[in-house]
Parts: sequence; structure tokens; C-alpha cells
Amino acid sequence: MGTTLNGTVDVPVVVDESKDAGENFPGDKKITVVFVLGGPGSGKGTQCANIVKHFGFTHLSAGDLLRAEIKSGSENGTMIQNMIKEGKIVPSEVTIKLLQRAMRESGNDKFLIDGFPRNEENRAAFENVTKIEPEFVLFLDCSEEEMEQRILGRNQGRDDDNIETIRKRFKVFMESSLPVVEYYNSKGKLRKVDGGKSVEEVFEAVKEIFSPYSAQANTVGNSKVSTVKGFLRWWPDFRIDGSHVACRWFRTARRILSRILTKAMSPKATYIFVVCIAVFAYVYMPTIEGYM
Repeated sequence: MGTTLNGTVDVPVVVDESKDAGENFPGDKKITVVFVLGGPGSGKGTQCANIVKHFGFTHLSAGDLLRAEIKSGSENGTMIQNMIKEGKIVPSEVTIKLLQRAMRESGNDKFLIDGFPRNEENRAAFENVTKIEPEFVLFLDCSEEEMEQRILGRNQGRDDDNIETIRKRFKVFMESSLPVVEYYNSKGKLRKVDGGKSVEEVFEAVKEIFSPYSAQANTVGNSKVSTVKGFLRWWPDFRIDGSHVACRWFRTARRILSRILTKAMSPKATYIFVVCIAVFAYVYMPTIEGYM
């Protein structure tokens, strides 16, 4: 079992799992994942956009990633498109691989994943392949009548936004996705919000759930960036014995380090690295200056 774009087929397909579907994330950064679940039209995309804006998460939609891969014309995208045309389900490992790639390329360590997991097999596969369990699951609970009205009124041009397909998607959600919701509820990881209210009212409830991440986004992120940027601004003007040291080599190194440090290191690792560079500069810069 796996993932579909419209949630209407459920035919297992055997795939080669050896093709780096089990790649893990590099480094020792703690990855925070929050699953955002809810029926079609429950407001997942809207609330995810608000969470991204206020709490610094990266939003990943399994459906969007699959559609983007198909549009890319890649070999993998062609395979996904052919499977959907044949009425076969996209294997969990394929979707997980796309999610992993997007997570690594984002440079972030906090992720909202919506549209996945769709079923218990998705859930187990994600945890087994990535070795990551979600911090919690945000569940937008919304009536079928309200979701149907929203989908028919949004007019986004999606092929599956018609009444027959919508009702099939509702049925699949009830049969396949609700067991996932119940599983995380049994583990004390479910955060349920009434998705039938207005966007503003729903987000007020969501903000309370995500409030612990507000301070983290403001302190950890800003501390990391300010430490790196402050040092790298100071570095080219470093003085030894009254001599002004500023050269093209250091300006180039500064640009390179700025990219590396702000994306790849934790605040603690960044601080240690900066101290090491400062010591190196203090010890060796007179020698370097003598060769200029």
C-alpha cells in the first residue's frame, strides 16, 4: 500500500527498495516533524501556510511533491504517472523518498507534512525508513458537508474537484486515514482542532498548540544567524599589531562560510567553529600578511 493523488485506488505494487529509499538525514540535527491530517477541504494547506509564517516550519505536501515530480518529466515522475494511469498505488517508499529529498534540500529542521500518512502502512513505512516519529499530529476535524462545500467553491482547477471524486476521497479518508488518527491519539500525540470554524478562529487554536516553537524560532534561529553574521562582518577588519588585514581571500572565504554555517550547523557547533577560526586567524594571520 502507498499514496495516491486522489486517494481512490488501493492496489499494492512491488518496488525495488534498494534504490536509496532508506536514506537518512545527515548530521546530528534533531528533525522535528508534525503530521497535519484532516479530510479533503478541511483547511490543511491554509493552516500550514499560517504555521510556516509564524513558526518557521517548512511545509511539505505529499500530493504536491508527487504532482511536481510528474511535471518534471523525470524517470521517477514518468513511473509515478504510469502507475496512476494503470490504477496502481504509488508505493510508500517512493513518496517517502520525495519527502526526504525535500527535507534535506530545505535546510530547515522543522517540517509540516500534510497528505501523508494516508494509512497505517504509510505511517509504519515513514517511521521505519526515516527513523523519525512525529512530535505530534495536528488533526483538523471538519464535517463532510463543510468540506464538500469548500472544495466545490475553491475552483482551483484540480481534476479531482468534482462531486463524485470528492465523495470517494471522503470515503477513503474515513476508512484509511482515521485509523492513523486513532493510532496517534492512543499514543497521546494527537492535537485535535475544530476545522469547521473560520480560518482565523482555527488558527487561534493552532497557535496555542505551536506556541512552544515560537520562542525556539526567535531565540535559536536568531542566535545562530547573529553569531555567524556578526563574526563574518568583523572578520575582514581583524587587526593585528595595528595592521589592517582585509584581502580578497578573506572576503571570498567569508561568503563561503556564511552559506555553510547558517545552513549546516547547530548554534553550539557554529560557536565552536567560529572560535577555532578566530584562533587560527590570530596565530597565522601575521604570517599570511607577510606573504601579501
